[in-house]
This record gives sequence, C-alpha cells and structure tokens, in this order.
Amino acid sequence: MSMLVGAALAASALTGVDPAAAAPTVADPPPSEFGTDWHDPVTAAPPIRTPHTKSCRVTVAEAQFKDFTPYKGEYAPPVGCGDRWSKVVLRMDGKVKGRQYDRLGYLRIGGIEVFRTSTPEPSPEGIAWPVEKDVTRYSATLRGDQPVDMLIGNVVNETYTGVIDVKATLTFYAAEEREKQAKSSAQRMPDRVLPLDGGTLTTPRNSERVVAEVYATGSGGGCEEYWYLTVPGTAPYSCKADEGPYREVQVTVDGRLAGIAAPFPTVWTGGWSNPFLWYVIPGPRAFDIKPIEYDLTPFAGLLNDGRPHDVEVSVVGVSKGQTGWSTPANVLVWQDEKSDHVTGKLTRHREGDLVNEATYSPGSPTQEHRLDTEGGHRLSVSGYVDTSHGRVATTVTRTVANTSVHRWTEGESTDALKATWTDDEKVTTGSRAVRTDRTYTMDGTTTLGSGDRLRTQIALGDRAESVTRHDGRRANWSFLDDRYDGDATYTANVPREERHAVGTSRERYRLIGDGGCHDRTLATVQGILTRDSDRC
Repeated sequence: MSMLVGAALAASALTGVDPAAAAPTVADPPPSEFGTDWHDPVTAAPPIRTPHTKSCRVTVAEAQFKDFTPYKGEYAPPVGCGDRWSKVVLRMDGKVKGRQYDRLGYLRIGGIEVFRTSTPEPSPEGIAWPVEKDVTRYSATLRGDQPVDMLIGNVVNETYTGVIDVKATLTFYAAEEREKQAKSSAQRMPDRVLPLDGGTLTTPRNSERVVAEVYATGSGGGCEEYWYLTVPGTAPYSCKADEGPYREVQVTVDGRLAGIAAPFPTVWTGGWSNPFLWYVIPGPRAFDIKPIEYDLTPFAGLLNDGRPHDVEVSVVGVSKGQTGWSTPANVLVWQDEKSDHVTGKLTRHREGDLVNEATYSPGSPTQEHRLDTEGGHRLSVSGYVDTSHGRVATTVTRTVANTSVHRWTEGESTDALKATWTDDEKVTTGSRAVRTDRTYTMDGTTTLGSGDRLRTQIALGDRAESVTRHDGRRANWSFLDDRYDGDATYTANVPREERHAVGTSRERYRLIGDGGCHDRTLATVQGILTRDSDRC
C-alpha cells in the first residue's frame, strides 16, 4: 500500500449521500480550518420521483454494526397497497460518531442483493445521513415473505469508536390501473429475480428476456481498492498487479463470454489519502453503488432448456491469487406468460482481441516515474427467441476502453493519475434500439510536502447519454453529468486535533432529457456548505 494511502487510513474520514433530503441550509462564513463538526453529508443528485398514489411503509432492518456479525430478520409485504406497485423506494438512515473507517455494506432480501453501500467516517460530534434507492425492479421478490440479511462490517475498539446505527425501510406506492395493463417486457418489471448462487443458473423455461446485474467493487483495504493506481511488477511502486491497472468485469455463460463492462472507479470516503475531501460531498456513487447490467437475452434460448448453466463473473487484470473484488450478482427474468417453453438460438458471437498495454518509463530521484496504460475490448452477440407473440431477435454490442497516465516520484511523495474509461453499449430488440454511452474520468494529484502537509486535488466525472429509438425514430433521451471537484490539505502523521485541515469541495449534478431537467450545484469550505443552487 502506498505511503499516501496509509496516511489516509490513519487520518479517518467521512462521506455521505442524501439524494432525498430537504435542501440543506447554507451556513455563515466558514471557519479558517476544519473543526470537530461539519455539515451532514449531502449530494446534488435529484430526489427519486414518486407517484401520487397510496403508499405503505415497511421496516426491513434496524441494527447497530459493531463487528462483522450480519443482521438477520424477516420481511413481510405491506398490507393495503396491493401487490403491484408503481414504485418501491428503499431508504437507509444512518448515524455514527467518534472515529471510524469507511465501511462497505449490503442489504439482501430473499437472497437478492438489493442495495450495496459505503459509509461515512464520522466527526467527533457525529453525523447522520440518509440514502434512497429505487428498488422497483425487485418487486417480484418483495411480493412474498422473505429472509433479510444486512451487514456493514465494522471494527470497534479503544481507537475506532464509531458504531454504525442504521434503519432500512421500504415505501410502496400503489399502481394506477393503466400501469397494471402494461404488457411489453420493456415496460414490465421482471417476473423473477434470481440470485446467482454458486455460479449456476436455472431460468424458467419460458424466459423471453434475461438481464444480469453485478455489484462489482474493488475494496477490502488492499491494493485492489485502488486498482486504477496499480502498476506492473517491474515498476517501483507500492501497489502492484501483474498487468497494471486495466480492469474489465466479464460474465460468461457455460464458458463463453457473454458480457463485458468497465467497472466504475468509485472513490470511497477515505480515498486519495485525504478524508477532508469527502466529509460533506462524496464522490459519485459512493453511497449508492450501482450494479453493472448485462443483457443476456441472446442466450435465452440456450438457458431455457430447464438445466442448470454455469454463469460466472470475473475481473480481468487482477493478479492470480489476489483478492479484493466483490461481485455479487442477480439475474432478472421476464417470462412469456402464454408459453410454457420459449425456444431460441444464439446466432452470432463475435469477440475482439482484448488490448491491455502498460508502458513503464523509469524515473530517477529528480524525474517522475510514469506508466501509460491503454486497454479495451469489444463484444457483439446476437440471438432470438420464439415467443407467443412471434420471433424476437436481440443483438447486444458493447465496447469498453481505458486510457491512463500515472506519474509518481521516488518515495511516492507525489502521486498523480489522469484516466478515462468508456463503456458504449447498444441493445437492439426487434424494432427497438437502446444506445448508452458511458464515460468515467479521474484526474487527481496527491503531494506530501514540507512539514508533512499532505494536499490532494482531484476531479471525478460520471457521465452517460442514453437514446431509445423505435423504428429509427427517437422515443426517449437522457443525459447525466455528475462532476466532483475537491482540494484539501492537512498535516499528516499527527493527532487528529493537530491536523489544521483546510479544504473545498464542489459537485454539479445535471440530468436532462425527455423526463425533465435537474441541474444542482453544491459547494463547501472547511466542511461548511457555502452554496446550494439549482439552474433548472
């Protein structure tokens, strides 16, 4: 682990997300440096839109996490809101105070992972944060009684005193009559949600659409938590991987490549050696870890034979024997209710060569070391299913790429990365085509200067554009651009009260398209919210 990363772990941090809370109050002029308390975590992301229908709320879990003992409970569906819902919203309310690391957690209902999150690191005075997520897609699981399993692994001792206190609830919004009549698989929620347990999958024999989702996270405190900074073994850097930093999350069906994706470069709440960056405004996705989706419909004809099939998830680029990635997966299935058995065939499978080139340029005591990385892959798969409403052909084409420049000095007193990941996908089903182009960016530098003053400057970007066309005509369009910028400095390797930290952070979250406009900007100075504006 890099010296700068180690300094970050010693510092103790915080971050949070509040996509549904009321607008925070902008404070008076901020102090000259961080104190012992600061604003609760907030984010510029839009709140979840909910319908004006009857709602019912169910508590799913309520626990205090002090160690690695999971919470075990039981879930029962709500009474009074029917069993078909317009929307289901998960809300987790958390609080913690004292001193603690950032922690990863999950919530599973009926064996299905419905939520994956990371936590804030607290102030001595304590903080509270809510996170909300639309979990309507898991409605099929939520219609019956289910076991509940939740864990935010934690360590509490004489040094790390923060107990993580959480409550998770589900709010169900009753469906309107017109929604109950929706018939197409593009409009319906999945009929079944299956956990990918033990690497095998048996789908219903009348499946007409199959989508896998993978909650892929590099984590655990080792170098794979900072996978984008790893270097080949020949380079003198503290975090190594056999082939460098290129990562790709793959799904195979019976040993054949079925899906590829670029992992999102999540920065956790103590990341980049500087917890003071994230105390109020987190990096994108830090509290709501979104799953990667893979449309496996071209394989539906193969999967529908009633037999178990090997479906495996792996991460390209991880050194042999190295741990640090978690890849829990669910499989969403839409069924043809008028057919007992939907047959089909995989008609085309074209895989490009995987490119992974990492070029190391040696440095010296006066010159920076440098690693230039270029990677990418392309996959195109086609197949059809013969349904009660005719033959439906699906083609999935996905292209992923990564370029990065990593620079560091002897002793890693300066450590910098500029990287871009792209993940472009097109799914054509019959006359409907959905194209989604994703771009993730990271541009950061950490320096350890005189007096052990550690400074991190960083910009993170999460961008996606999606266009849906029917018969060549645009039917839907959306554009997301979530940008975070931060700059923070503190004295490392001293007690908490002697760090004399200063820092600014800013997030602008834009979401525009046929569904409306959201454009909100937040800014902080020394943990105090100084701006909250909306441009729409």
